[in-house]
Amino acid sequence: MLRTLEERDIRFVRLWFTDVLGTLKSVSVAPAELEAAFDEGIGFDGSAIEGFARVFESDMVAMPDPTTFQVFPFEGGGLHSAGPESARMFCDILQPDGSASWADPRHVLRRALSKAAEKGFTFYTHPEIEFFLLSDVPHDGEVPTPVDSGGYFDHTTHAVARDFRRQAVLSLERIGISVEFSHHEVAPGQQEIDLRYADALTMADNIMTFRHVVKEVALSHGVHATFMPKPFTDQPGSGMHTHLSLFEGERNAFHDPGDPTKLSKVGKAFIAGLLVHAREYTAITNQWVNSYKRLFPQALPDRITESPAYVCWGHLNRSALVRVPAYGKPNSARVEIRSLDSACNPYLTFAVLLGAGMKGIEEGYELPPGAEDDVWALSDAERRAMGYQTLPENLSEAIDVLAKSEFVAEVLGEHVFDFFIRNKRTEWEEYRREVTPFERRRYLRSL
Repeated sequence: MLRTLEERDIRFVRLWFTDVLGTLKSVSVAPAELEAAFDEGIGFDGSAIEGFARVFESDMVAMPDPTTFQVFPFEGGGLHSAGPESARMFCDILQPDGSASWADPRHVLRRALSKAAEKGFTFYTHPEIEFFLLSDVPHDGEVPTPVDSGGYFDHTTHAVARDFRRQAVLSLERIGISVEFSHHEVAPGQQEIDLRYADALTMADNIMTFRHVVKEVALSHGVHATFMPKPFTDQPGSGMHTHLSLFEGERNAFHDPGDPTKLSKVGKAFIAGLLVHAREYTAITNQWVNSYKRLFPQALPDRITESPAYVCWGHLNRSALVRVPAYGKPNSARVEIRSLDSACNPYLTFAVLLGAGMKGIEEGYELPPGAEDDVWALSDAERRAMGYQTLPENLSEAIDVLAKSEFVAEVLGEHVFDFFIRNKRTEWEEYRREVTPFERRRYLRSL
């Protein structure tokens, strides 16, 4: 690594970590200071980071993880610059005594992965990440302008969208993040880039890197990228449908050639765990006020609503919360969960999803019959009769359900669990008290 830094004239190494809400944090060190950073870490004030520490216990240490070292060849002075390159590493957050910090989202996921490993399982994820490209981001909260008017799979002639996707994919590939697909999504300006599957910790790191790269590439094209779940009232929102699988060594634990559905008992119990605990972990996977505008949108003319607001599973059913995609090779067996935001904290999200699935396996949850109808087309009475619960309809309800969940508290740890609930209740209170443009349009003249 040190030789690479010298040979490529790398002047800065960025040490990255995230706060509890999934905001990327960074400190830059010169290559000459890197050996000391590996030995002692980089000290910082944890009380200044969302959810990390109180003022009277604020000393914390960022310890670089050398396995995440990656040169960023396009950041010397811009994406097309020939200037000096930079590099980055993710960090684990430690207490001054060298023990892991319970506030570190990366540690939360490591802990969940270790518990699964004790049972012989490795957890893999494969996200489909949606986001919008915007020509402007108004500061007054007005509706932004998408960069194009394209639709699903459109081969847009708009130069920005086409060139952006090509540049973003090339930039990701150059730093070792493999991309499977990229295409235009349903809404104007909406894009999707799918990352090739990887173990959950690597993928969470990749998602954080992905967001940074996408925003940088967008800025280099004079536009803005946003992972806000629902920027437009009259257009679909952006999600992060994610495929999940468990492996035992080289064998896919979800595959059973003798089962009519090719789904093993482990796979069925894992899905059952995702369903049983879905309402409890929704505040983690959909953590923003705006998230619930995507899950419960207004009906759009000539559009099928696919947002997964009801707790059920199916094979070909894209209105279900959990879908089992068709697959050919045994090692391709997987389940897809469709409720996630692309603006979630991926470390906490993967931890609660794995925890829910593992609880289903350990306690032998039974998988209910699958849903093959369009769940949105059913009446409330029909959904109740079929046993389909509704996900929390807003952040306040989601937090109330979360606060009663012993399961999520165990996965996250007391520190992260308590901070998350306090933070999100504050966000809801700020939103609840805000007088909105909707209210002024509706009431100002008529009342």
